Amino acid sequence: MTLARKQPTPTVFDLPLLARFKVKERLGDLIPPIIAIAIFLALWQLFSWLPGATLPGPIRVVQETWTLILYPFYDKGGTDKGLFWQIWASLQRVAIGYTFAALVGISVGIWVGLNKTLSKALDPLFQLLRTVPPLAWVPIALAALQQNQPAALFVIFITAVWPILINTAVGVRQIPQDYNNVARVLRLSRKKYFFKVLFPAALPYIFTGLRISIGLAWLAIIAAEIVMSGIVGIGFFIWNAYQNSQVSEIILALVYIGFVGLLLDKFMAWLQTKILPEEQR
Repeated sequence: MTLARKQPTPTVFDLPLLARFKVKERLGDLIPPIIAIAIFLALWQLFSWLPGATLPGPIRVVQETWTLILYPFYDKGGTDKGLFWQIWASLQRVAIGYTFAALVGISVGIWVGLNKTLSKALDPLFQLLRTVPPLAWVPIALAALQQNQPAALFVIFITAVWPILINTAVGVRQIPQDYNNVARVLRLSRKKYFFKVLFPAALPYIFTGLRISIGLAWLAIIAAEIVMSGIVGIGFFIWNAYQNSQVSEIILALVYIGFVGLLLDKFMAWLQTKILPEEQR
């Protein structure tokens, strides 16, 4: 009878080999998107050279916005600031609107999810309002609130609240009946039922709504800041560049918006892995 050989554990001499393996694994993940981006930029540049092309290619965009790229932290007062400060101001507005959307969406979603009659009554209204695009809310927000800052925050809030609310309600309705039966047998109080049964069971659905909404809130910033004339923010920066026919600056701002949106989504995904148990991810 032969005994299975025990696999040797890595020693300090194997660390360089392990490090090289991890580097190769990382490169394997990075190379495909880098190639895809390079092909996209090459095609974009080729199309910009065609006769009658109106949009600048990536080379011209970099040439015309080199100062903005090189000095994102400059501040000359007023709205004449670098793109870092423009994005930072927008992120602050998104944080306020998104926080209110999360609080209202989770609270109302739990309430609606627990009450079937209320769910049937309000679901058509929710489905109707969630399809309204952010720009359509701008004149309503201005007419109702009369001030730019509250109107912009309302546009962000009303855009982001629906995925959180609807996913939370679905998560509450999807709680297994066995969980509820056990809670009745144990005679759990409402507080213990909420924190021990309802909230943990609905948390994966809540995080799905939160992750969708953070992207929508960031998308809504353009519509929100168009109503706010003369302020610092990436939305107003784009609108001002458009009025001054600075197309390259618009394209650069769009790249920054996409990159920040990607980081926000990755942050929510990371937060989800830290809070949710592994079997619920």
